[in-house]
Amino acid sequence: MVFKTPTKYFLVAGKSEGFKPLNAFDGALLDAGVGNTNLVKMSSILPPKAQLIEPVKLPYGALVPVAYASYVSENPGEKIAAGVAIAIPEDEDYPGLIMEYSNVGTKEEIEETVKAMAIEGMKMRGKSIKEVKSIAIEHTVIKCGAVFAAVVLWD
Repeated sequence: MVFKTPTKYFLVAGKSEGFKPLNAFDGALLDAGVGNTNLVKMSSILPPKAQLIEPVKLPYGALVPVAYASYVSENPGEKIAAGVAIAIPEDEDYPGLIMEYSNVGTKEEIEETVKAMAIEGMKMRGKSIKEVKSIAIEHTVIKCGAVFAAVVLWD
């Protein structure tokens, strides 16, 4: 099998309630627009020169590489959140770094944390950052809730 290096990416996030934890997670995937695909969880590297695009309708059953954060809770009233951030280097021949984070908390708290993680990871690599892109989502659990945020690599 030959793997092609993706040239495009987009950010998505979703939330849901469900009958059981897996149903809630599935609903969050559907809400994010990736629920009818086969997600391939990857480590956190954005290929050099990858271009940000608007989310696209993915083909049913497609194998889709993603870096994602998710959180499921069965604690009514609990606020949960998930987020991803990408530190994009100034050197466009160097890859970007994706970080994922989820926990109990607000969207703002999770997004602040995941951005700091991406910045720290790029510092560890000794690279200057051009910009940081991120997305996060929160949900207050009713019975069984889930949140999901991802960087989807495509094309």
